[in-house]
Amino acid sequence: MTEPLYRDAEAPLEDRVDDLTSRMTLEEKAGLMFQHMIVIGEDGGLAERSAEMDLPGTAEAIDELHMTHFNLLGPSPEPAVLARWQNLVQERAAATRLGIPVTFSTDPRHHFTENLGTAAAAGSFSQWPETLGLAALRSPELVERFADIARREYLAVGLRSALHPQIDLATEPRWARISGTFGEDADLTGDLVAAYIRGFEGSHLGPESVATMTKHFPGGGPQLDGEDPHFPYGREQVYPAGRFEYHLEPFRKALAAGASQIMPYYGMPVGTDLEEVAFAFNKQVITGLLREELGFDGVVCTDWGLITDGLLMGEPAVARAWGAEDLDELTRVERIIDAGCDQFGGEARPELVVELVRVGRVSEERIDQSVRRLLREKFRLGLFEKPYVDVDEAVRIVGSAEFVAEGEAAQRAALTMLRNDGSVLPTQARKLYVEGLEGASSYGEVAATPAEADVAILRLRAPFDPRPGRFESMFHAGSLDFAPEVLEHVRAVSAQVPTVVVVYFDRPAILAPIDEVAAGLVVEFGASDAAILDVLTGAAAPHGRLPFDLPRSMQAVVASPSDAPFATEDPLYRFGAGLEY
Repeated sequence: MTEPLYRDAEAPLEDRVDDLTSRMTLEEKAGLMFQHMIVIGEDGGLAERSAEMDLPGTAEAIDELHMTHFNLLGPSPEPAVLARWQNLVQERAAATRLGIPVTFSTDPRHHFTENLGTAAAAGSFSQWPETLGLAALRSPELVERFADIARREYLAVGLRSALHPQIDLATEPRWARISGTFGEDADLTGDLVAAYIRGFEGSHLGPESVATMTKHFPGGGPQLDGEDPHFPYGREQVYPAGRFEYHLEPFRKALAAGASQIMPYYGMPVGTDLEEVAFAFNKQVITGLLREELGFDGVVCTDWGLITDGLLMGEPAVARAWGAEDLDELTRVERIIDAGCDQFGGEARPELVVELVRVGRVSEERIDQSVRRLLREKFRLGLFEKPYVDVDEAVRIVGSAEFVAEGEAAQRAALTMLRNDGSVLPTQARKLYVEGLEGASSYGEVAATPAEADVAILRLRAPFDPRPGRFESMFHAGSLDFAPEVLEHVRAVSAQVPTVVVVYFDRPAILAPIDEVAAGLVVEFGASDAAILDVLTGAAAPHGRLPFDLPRSMQAVVASPSDAPFATEDPLYRFGAGLEY
């Protein structure tokens, strides 16, 4: 029997796409348009249905729902486990009628984030500073090298779609997702995202590429009061300074660099000429701006959970259909397709697409447009020719000594020194008083109290207002002011001994009270204890520069327009600040 044309690797791409599309049932096409989370089952097998996460079982998703796109959820297991499991899932997909291979995607897995709703712990992968830390180093070459290493580690275990980079601009200092951005400046962000995409995709999308899903179009930074649209109270995206175009600038550079996929954000624009509806529902934005004006014909995938009310980490979660809350599920799907999107993230409801076509509300020709875009990605990535991975190769590549060392070097270099009174850094003190860091005894004698030390080192985290719930609590939002008792403690220690304060920034913090009393002030964007201690004691040097202005007060933050860059009055430190040894 003649091999189907779509199986012929030598056939022209569009002929393969045409052939496979013509063979697919409507149900199979609909399944292609959904990308849900997936987890590894017990003992590395296929997972059963999860009531807590509201996830279908893997076999059910592939066999009955005809899904072939999955977002790996949870911490990173050992590479051998992940590679074997990936092969099991691909075997299941290969046994279906058409044998369409699975495209596995992932949120970032190479950083320090603790928000498992937006990223995953590094585990066995090499560990680098947060994206903000890469921005602090201002090196497109380093960003491209990072992306190339991440690509090679992803590729080794079968992760072929990166649900990143996140290129929103950090113009609203209170926003909870700043750590995943390249900071506040559109030009720097655009230069770095182009390098990022080159590292993951190469000069063009091919069998050695990992596709990038650049987000969140058309720029998710200017949230009202800095609240995140994962939650109903954060649904409004605002442009009081009229800077919509500024937030769009990095996306222009991403598209020029070859971004293969785009994700719009949950937010709904308020006070503009655009319809006040979440961007994935917004035809002016997806079709008018992205497709027609900017010429993008790649895959547009919605952010997760726009259709179905369900469970998230065992807690009730409403669909984030902001501005479309009153629409039923079927109409939400219709509106998203009409807006110009191709795929529904975090959903497993292909029956809704089937029903829309059956009743004549959406044409099958329109469904075929999205199907063709999605199939092109699979063919370009070489998944039909090589869906499986080599387990031994995965073990050799993931977390290799070379990659780990480069990530650790970047952690050290990204540290940003803002104050160094009396050249307290690098410290050569014989006695150190240390809070918040393990392993200081390897660098000198550790004093029991500040009064007994030559230098004190205090490590803090940027403050936030705690939120309830398992998922919501992971989003660090609200005030940037440190609690009074924290500031009093810093003052008390600083009064006894020259004190260096190190602050982890997942978003800016109001450091003015600390800056007044600390002899040394250092910002980190994700670094191990050893990396920090190496820099503070001179075994390594800080090279970071602030990727945003650092506000002087919360009053200045509240008074500044959320969409305008560098708009807080009289910042404590400016974008680009940073000292070196």
